[in-house]
Amino acid sequence: MAAPGEPRRRRKAGDPGPGAPSSPGRDPAGRPARLRAGTFWLTRVVILKALAFVYFVAFLVAFHQNKQLIGDRGLLPCRVYLKSVRQHFQGQASWAALSYAPTVLWLLDWSHMDANLDALALLGLGISAFVLVTGCANMLLMAVLWILYTSLVNVGQVWYSFGWESQLLETGFLGIFLCPLWTLSRLPRGTPTSQIVLWGFRWLIFRIMLGAGLIKIRGDQCWQDLTCMDFHYETQPVPNPMAYFLHHCPWWVHRFETLSNHVLELLVPFLIFLGRRMRILHGALQLLFQAVLIVSGNLSFLNWLTMVPSLACFDDATVSLLFPSGPGGLKDRVLKMQEEEAQGAQLRHGCMARRAVHLALGVLVAWLSIPVVLNLLSPQQVMNVSFNPLRIVNTYGAFGSVTKERVEVILQGTASPNASAPGAVWEDYEFKCKPGDLRRRPCLISPYHHRLDWLMWFAAFQTYEHNEWVIHLAGRLLANDAQTLSLLALNPFEGRDPPRWVRGEHYRYKFSRPGGRHAAEGKWWIRKRIGPYFPPLRLRDLKPYFQAQEWPYPEPE
Repeated sequence: MAAPGEPRRRRKAGDPGPGAPSSPGRDPAGRPARLRAGTFWLTRVVILKALAFVYFVAFLVAFHQNKQLIGDRGLLPCRVYLKSVRQHFQGQASWAALSYAPTVLWLLDWSHMDANLDALALLGLGISAFVLVTGCANMLLMAVLWILYTSLVNVGQVWYSFGWESQLLETGFLGIFLCPLWTLSRLPRGTPTSQIVLWGFRWLIFRIMLGAGLIKIRGDQCWQDLTCMDFHYETQPVPNPMAYFLHHCPWWVHRFETLSNHVLELLVPFLIFLGRRMRILHGALQLLFQAVLIVSGNLSFLNWLTMVPSLACFDDATVSLLFPSGPGGLKDRVLKMQEEEAQGAQLRHGCMARRAVHLALGVLVAWLSIPVVLNLLSPQQVMNVSFNPLRIVNTYGAFGSVTKERVEVILQGTASPNASAPGAVWEDYEFKCKPGDLRRRPCLISPYHHRLDWLMWFAAFQTYEHNEWVIHLAGRLLANDAQTLSLLALNPFEGRDPPRWVRGEHYRYKFSRPGGRHAAEGKWWIRKRIGPYFPPLRLRDLKPYFQAQEWPYPEPE
């Protein structure tokens, strides 16, 4: 027999007593109830926010740099490119031309291309910011984001020729089908997350990682010798400060890094197909791997983007840790929906038309994956290639070969009337991020991306004849063109007359040794001249070349 005061003490302590119903969102013991595995309401919110973040960065880069790169007076004007495409297809903006270069710019006035490019970027920034902040979207908004970025990529030419552009388009295309058609709600009750779309994301991350692993094994011998990481940190396109210290790690650390890379790219992806727990393990390992890559280098938004499909490996029970447990919150609402379904309530699982759309999406992805899978299986595997103009399903890979030494093109100008005079003083231009000044600390910009700096890394391994935009850049520097100079960190002729001559010099760069003489002098780099990259040029000598390329001739400012 219980003591008379026991019920009263229990009520004061907040114990509902035996048989009393538990409060919403709590288990019978009074602890917060946990979400059940197998639903993906919160997962969708996380994926949409992550994808919107990458879109936002991509459109921000476009807004800051497109005018200088592909605008009316850009280094490779997209108007000239579209004109050449139209001429190739008998001088008309025909369906064939649109299929070759799908972009809404075909429908706009080309006489104000800068305004067109800014409009596309600003609209993309606005929509992606809305989705990022609210965590909700519909198919219309996500489709507009995809169309806008597709329009930029297909006129971006060499500036948009990297694998992460196609990867963002494929990821963004799948993101369209995550959402309801019109409804703007973080938890659209009538539109649960489609399993077909989730498996589309999982198939994407599987191909990304396996493709990256296979291209390495089939490519540079150093990946088989486990020596690639001896060079990677120093020779990657745009090193960051951490790369300096990682490069000087002991040899056995680099062997471990290379071996771990093979495990994560060649073995771990198959965990996706081994059930929920192994899928969660795969997602966690890939997120950790991408975080390490972000810390060790400036690889644009590539690694941030690769995290997005990895999130499809987690269900609500896993991602619920990211959401507060308060009443009325998303986590609490999902819990109530799960409880209603467990009690037999019939939640609408979407109309037949929506299911048909998702089934068609699955068939489309499967069909477009055939050449991609054949490429993965081929000993002549190619990476970062699209087999369709809309880039819906693509091949991926990274660092199939690793350069063993770092070469840089240093642009220099002089005010001397005689470029070959012994007394001519040549002054260096400094880029935003690529190595130049030996004492300048490597930059830290990921997920942002300086496209010109990245292309200068590629140009250094080739000749200027293979990169005609380098000569255009030199011409713009000879004119002290303010728009082009906004892409650089330092103009040695700022506030002065433009240089009379500009040249390109080839240097070999190496990290200084920590604790060594050069490091003691404040130098992050040491360099040695290889020779000329292109000879001294004058602006008036470039006029016929500019006219032949249909580039606007820059007038000195």
